[in-house]
Amino acid sequence: MITTALTELLGIRVPVVQGGMQWVGKPPLPAAVSNAGGLGLITALTQPNPEALRTVIRETRAATDKPFGVNITILPSINPPDYEGFARVAVEEGVKIFETAGNSPGKLIKFFKSHGCIVIHKCTTIRHAKSAERLGVDVLSIDGFECAGHPGEEDIGGIVLLARAAQELKIPYIASGGIADGRGLAACLALGAAGVNMGTRFMCTVESPIHQNIKEKIVASTEYDTTHIFRTLNNTSRVFKNVVSQQVVAIERRPGGAKFEDVRDLVSGARGRVVFEKGDPDYGIWTAGLVLGLIKDIPTCEELLSRIEKEAEEIIGGMAKLVKAKAKL
Repeated sequence: MITTALTELLGIRVPVVQGGMQWVGKPPLPAAVSNAGGLGLITALTQPNPEALRTVIRETRAATDKPFGVNITILPSINPPDYEGFARVAVEEGVKIFETAGNSPGKLIKFFKSHGCIVIHKCTTIRHAKSAERLGVDVLSIDGFECAGHPGEEDIGGIVLLARAAQELKIPYIASGGIADGRGLAACLALGAAGVNMGTRFMCTVESPIHQNIKEKIVASTEYDTTHIFRTLNNTSRVFKNVVSQQVVAIERRPGGAKFEDVRDLVSGARGRVVFEKGDPDYGIWTAGLVLGLIKDIPTCEELLSRIEKEAEEIIGGMAKLVKAKAKL
């Protein structure tokens, strides 16, 4: 068994967090991850309103007696969701662990900490991580350039980011982006992380609520099958390379660039949701990380986490054999 600051703080067996994912973080997945020894997360904004979130929290609690949490991601929006309402309902329902991400999380963090909750905050730079540390979060999730979704605009890979986190941060941090197996977990622990966050890997499990066609597409894909959109809009997002994302990239590369209005219909969240519901990988935009190249099967969450735990333990044990006592002269 691998014991870290993360496992002790959260009361979990395996230092693995299932990242919050739009349209994916529904009760069957977080419940399965938590039952398997990791930390499952419900994605609040997948629900249409706070009362719907209350219902899925209760559904998740009925399916697991292990710790689980709620992800709330603050996104730029013309009509912002009721972030405060989602947070309030989750706290009312007794949720004690939250993952926050996005811009200006201070108000949410203060609210959660005032109710004795544990807060994991996602960052893509050490600068933002130190700011969140000052706000009082308990754990930082450090997102490298390999990650699905928004990797920030600095393009710093996970190895350097994690090593910098070890130099700069005073609280525990976990690694996010490019992790799918025990080798990745062991590497991140060696870089000072207290655990890992996995998103794309958990999309491709039996309990993941997305269409089987998309899971099989993930298995058939490689690390070359993602692309970046919104680069020219300074809101970079790593997504699956398909017909729609290639159209977006082409529009952004036009002379004079592009405005969001030029791609709005192509990138609508409604189309992305249909991808997961109907199973057509080319219908809309959907996020996926470079970790696509490491995913070769569709296991249950129990099988996946047991395998990761066993692999990591074996690799860590094997690493110890590399150290030889110096011969005495």
